[in-house]
Amino acid sequence: MSTMSVRLPESLHEKAREVAKREGVSINQLVTTALAEKLSALLTEEYLEARARRGSRRKFERVLGKVADREPVPGDEL
Repeated sequence: MSTMSVRLPESLHEKAREVAKREGVSINQLVTTALAEKLSALLTEEYLEARARRGSRRKFERVLGKVADREPVPGDEL
């Protein structure tokens, strides 16, 4: 595990302190979890963009052509 020093505006630090107390965790744990969530979102976006670049309209239409032509189940209509 490593240590990281971060400068925060006092207002942000106070809000973090309040939320951490309300959630029953340390500020360190709150910041660690928030950073993990943000990284996950950003990395997921990058992953999906990379997958989209590999996409093929021809392959998509070939797979779509295998889907049976029938009415949607109730509640799944447009």
